[in-house]
This record gives sequence, structure tokens and C-alpha cells, in this order.
Amino acid sequence: MNDASVTIGADGVDVGQIVEEIRKTVADKMQSGAYAGAQLARAERYNLVNLKKHENFFDVYMESLREAVSVDINDFEIRERRGCAALVLIPLKKVIWQLLKFYTYRMWSQQNQVNGLLLSAIEEVDRKYRVQLRTLEDRLAKLESRVGT
Repeated sequence: MNDASVTIGADGVDVGQIVEEIRKTVADKMQSGAYAGAQLARAERYNLVNLKKHENFFDVYMESLREAVSVDINDFEIRERRGCAALVLIPLKKVIWQLLKFYTYRMWSQQNQVNGLLLSAIEEVDRKYRVQLRTLEDRLAKLESRVGT
């Protein structure tokens, strides 16, 4: 499969094979849970550069903002990749997390408030301009109908 959005200018390079390897790697990582966020999966489908060409770019973009507006403040599993050190490091990290959790939650909740306010402001500006545009389009249609008669 050849993807026109990828251009590599080197002799003997099979762009289709490279793109297919990238897609396979992404699929494998998604299967293993490395890309837990739905936004990452959507990012490939809705490439912003290509999406700007579509009429519904702003609507899709706003929907992505709505889904990503809140920072996840839930606890997470603490893992350690270094096998022998895991016995010591995981409990240590858990203690550190318990000590810092209060401050982290406060910071995350403040960030969620700011994100929500910004999203609300963007939605209100969008609503205002859509109403204004609709009003102007109606006025233009009335004027055109008068001139046409």
C-alpha cells in the first residue's frame, strides 16, 4: 500500500512497506494498551492537516477538545520495568505518590477548571459567530431576492 502523504526521496526505499510497518507497530502497541487514550487512536484517522480540507473540521476539532478537556485525576497502576529493582522501587514510588497525591489532585482539579472555562469560552464564541453568520446570510438572501425582483 502506498500512502501519498509520505514522501521519501531515497533510492531503493519502499514507502508503502515503511507505512505498513508503522501501522503494524501502532496496531500492536494499541493492542498491548500502550495507547490507552481514545484521542491517540482518533489522531491517525483525523489527521488535522488533511481534516482542514473538510467542512466539518471545526466540529470534529471541538468534539476532540470536549473529550480531552479533563485531566484524568484517578490513581494509576505503578509499574517498574527493571525486574529485580521492582521489589524496592514500586513500594517507594507508592509512598511518594501517597505523599504528593494531595498536591497533584489540587493542581489537576485547577487545570480541569481552566480547561473547562476555556472550552466554554470557545463554544460561546463559536455559537455567537454562527448566529451572527446565519443572520447575515438571511439578510443577504432577502437583499438578493429584492434585487432580483
